[in-house]
Amino acid sequence: MFVLGIEAATQVAAVAVVCGERLVAERLVNNQRTHSANLLPMLKGVMEDAQVGHRDLGGIAVSAGPGSFTGLRIGMATAKTLAQAWGLPVVGVGTLEALAYALWGREGLICPVLHAKRGEVYAALYRTAKEGLLLVEGPMALSPPDLAQKLLEAGLPVTVTGDGALMHRELLQGRLKDRISFAPESLMWPRAAHVAALGYRRLMQNKGCNPLELLPDYVRPSEAEIKWLQKQGLKRCETLWK
Repeated sequence: MFVLGIEAATQVAAVAVVCGERLVAERLVNNQRTHSANLLPMLKGVMEDAQVGHRDLGGIAVSAGPGSFTGLRIGMATAKTLAQAWGLPVVGVGTLEALAYALWGREGLICPVLHAKRGEVYAALYRTAKEGLLLVEGPMALSPPDLAQKLLEAGLPVTVTGDGALMHRELLQGRLKDRISFAPESLMWPRAAHVAALGYRRLMQNKGCNPLELLPDYVRPSEAEIKWLQKQGLKRCETLWK
C-alpha cells in the first residue's frame, strides 16, 4: 500500500511516498520559505518521482504536532483537503514520535526536543521495543532546565534529537554529563518518510479516520488563546484547555 506523508510542523517542509514502510520518494527543504509556498509543488513532484497517482494511495499521514502552530495548520489543512477530495483515510502522527523513529534501536531513552518559544521546549520520552517505539512520557511543554532535571532523575542513558536539543545542547550536556548523547544533526529534523512509515502502520491497524475528525496536538494553548482567555477573566486556562 502506498502512503503519502506530509511534514510541516517545524521549519522543515517535507513530503514522501512509502510503499509499506519502504521509502519510494521524498523531498525535504529547509529554505525559510513558507510551507504554503513549498508543500503543493513538493507534493506534485514527489508523486511524480514515485510514479503514483492519488488512486494508487491507500491513505495520507500528516505530522500532527506539537510544533509550530502555523505550520501544523498548513500541514493538517493540506492533508485533510487532499484526503477529502481523493476519498482517502487520513492519520495523524506525532511530530516527536516521527523524530524519535529515526533513533529506533538505541538503548536507554530517546528524547526528541523541539523549540516551543516562550522559554519552553516540547519533549517526549521513548524507549525501543520489539514492535516499535514505546512512549514513556509526554508529549509535554516544559522549560529546558526542567527537562534536564527530568532526564537526570530518569537515571538512564538518553539520546536527544531535534532543534530544541541543538538550541539547549550546552545546558543539557552540562547537567547530564556522560549520560547524554546527541543524534547527528542530519537526524535532528522531522522527515516525511518517517511520518508516512508510521502512518502506514496505523492505517494497517485501521486507525485512519475521516478528514473532518483529525485534529492537531498543540500540547499547550497558543498565545492568542491565552490572551483571549485572560480577557474573559480566567486567570488559569489549563483546565479549560484539557
